[in-house]
Amino acid sequence: MSVDAVIAEFLADSDLEWEAGASEGEVVVTLPGEKKLRTVVSLVTSPTWLIARAFVVRNPDENHDRVHRFLLAKNLRLPGIAYAVDASGDVYVTGRLPAAAVTPEALDHLLGAILDASDSPFNELLALGFRTSMEKEWAWRVDRGESLRNLEAFRGLLERPGDPPREA
Repeated sequence: MSVDAVIAEFLADSDLEWEAGASEGEVVVTLPGEKKLRTVVSLVTSPTWLIARAFVVRNPDENHDRVHRFLLAKNLRLPGIAYAVDASGDVYVTGRLPAAAVTPEALDHLLGAILDASDSPFNELLALGFRTSMEKEWAWRVDRGESLRNLEAFRGLLERPGDPPREA
């Protein structure tokens, strides 16, 4: 069975959202997350490989060394995938399987590993790379009485004396 056929069968049997990608041999799969609302994974096939790549976070505004060190340390424990940085400094997680090794089980494992690598450290990456921006956003929202709901995960880092309590 071809890699494309394995992917098609896997997606038909799953509840995942997906669509054809922009290039030939590409399928784009959307994985639901917890910390990051969703992870969009590009699966690109060739006669010899399946390459999977997902955007994790944009180029950090600050603490590049700490963010990159954090990612490199995590690379040591990742199962067949790795973090990478593109020319713009944006962070991706990528994996590669030989075409002969692509089975529904291997694809499930690969997508699960990519989702975990994208979703699990997401808040920590935001806190490391975007804290100053988040502090400004928090202050702006508090000063104007705006909702803090999407920043609640960072309340411990951002809260100032006199800020409103958690939203119900």
